[in-house]
Amino acid sequence: MVVLLTWMVVLGGRLLAKILIVDDTKLMREKLNQIINKNNHEVAGEADNGNKAIQLYRELKPDLVTMDITMPEMSGLEATKVIRGEFPDARIIMCSAMGQHKIIVEAIEAGAKDFILKPFDDCQVIEAINRALKS
Repeated sequence: MVVLLTWMVVLGGRLLAKILIVDDTKLMREKLNQIINKNNHEVAGEADNGNKAIQLYRELKPDLVTMDITMPEMSGLEATKVIRGEFPDARIIMCSAMGQHKIIVEAIEAGAKDFILKPFDDCQVIEAINRALKS
């Protein structure tokens, strides 16, 4: 049985989601793109700063966002606050090389559903995606 939901498709127990990748480093966007595609999710779009992330979120309305914290023009924390302000149900996973407790707390307070510490492996990313989609 195939059940269509507004935010994902469930096929044989697999969650398929449209994901927006936001990171100012092209290499990180490529790595996340590879992990997401390999696990049967769809990359809806990519942004390299917080302003573009907000614009693309409004246009694409993805099921999930992976958001870097430190970026030019607008940080991931600021972009998360704006997106969650307009779209309270937005699912955002913060990704950062800074694993300080204060940064993690700020990300969660901004509305992030999860936090991934860089460098990350495929399993960490997919586990965070699955947790966020179930929330």
